[in-house]
Amino acid sequence: MKRRQTPGNGTVFFLLAFSDLSLVAQTSLFVFFLLSYLLSVIGNGLIILVVMFSPRLHSPMYFFLTVLSFTELLSISSTAPKALQSFFQVGKTISFIGCATQFSVFTASATCECALLTVMAYDRYMAICQPLRYMSVITMTVCWKMTIFTLIVAFGNGVTAASLLFSLSYCDSNLIAHFFCDTLPMISVACGNTISIEIYQLIMSVIGIIFPSTLIICSYVKILTSIFLLHSTDSRHKAFSTCGSHLLSVIIFFGSAMFAHLRFGNPFSSYEDRIVSLSYCVIIPTINPLIYSLKNNEMKEAIRKLNLKIVAVHM
Repeated sequence: MKRRQTPGNGTVFFLLAFSDLSLVAQTSLFVFFLLSYLLSVIGNGLIILVVMFSPRLHSPMYFFLTVLSFTELLSISSTAPKALQSFFQVGKTISFIGCATQFSVFTASATCECALLTVMAYDRYMAICQPLRYMSVITMTVCWKMTIFTLIVAFGNGVTAASLLFSLSYCDSNLIAHFFCDTLPMISVACGNTISIEIYQLIMSVIGIIFPSTLIICSYVKILTSIFLLHSTDSRHKAFSTCGSHLLSVIIFFGSAMFAHLRFGNPFSSYEDRIVSLSYCVIIPTINPLIYSLKNNEMKEAIRKLNLKIVAVHM
């Protein structure tokens, strides 16, 4: 019979992380996590700095990209440092407060990213399909309002989900077969009725994944239709290059999110869930800066000019 523990400040969870793998595999994963975290911090931090110090990039598109980079930093910083620590920590423990905070911040950042990718799709739709109305509709005031509203909703969702999940009782030694406190592994060690958090997560998955992805698909159908109607080859190429980075980011993020949160009827699988989590926790925040900078000529030019300014200052 499973022993119940009432949640509280004294509760300790044990993150098993990748302890079931060989030493060689764990070492390889440690290097992967470390390099990914460093690249993510450098890449997303660079995007924020470049946009801030490049007046040419002070437009709605790059404003949303800056907020997205901040969200990516928040997301990977909520999971990667603890995961790195767990490779060398004998007990691999995380406190109740630490687990709840990690879950809340990660959930908020994921929610925020869903909303931002949707808003960025609308921004591209207005710029390409309705260029004459773009400047009057997508103003910086509107951008700030949408961003503030997104942040409020995102952190509200993070706090609500954490309140439901961490009000449960937990069983045995609180062994979490994961590298961070995520929904499915937490539910798998919970005692009693988990229907409230499961229903809430299902509703939020529909609102936060199905609804935004549907809006993005509709936006890109209209965007692609408008692009193919352009007579100039240069205009088509510029439109494709502008949208290509965002579309690739959308496919990777929403694809991973759907697989992770919309597996109806499938039980929690430690191995499967960890592999998927690596995608949206570590890989996406690492490759997004590369996607948005390497495929964007304006961004590459701004980075080059910023480097020249830095070199000139130190000469």
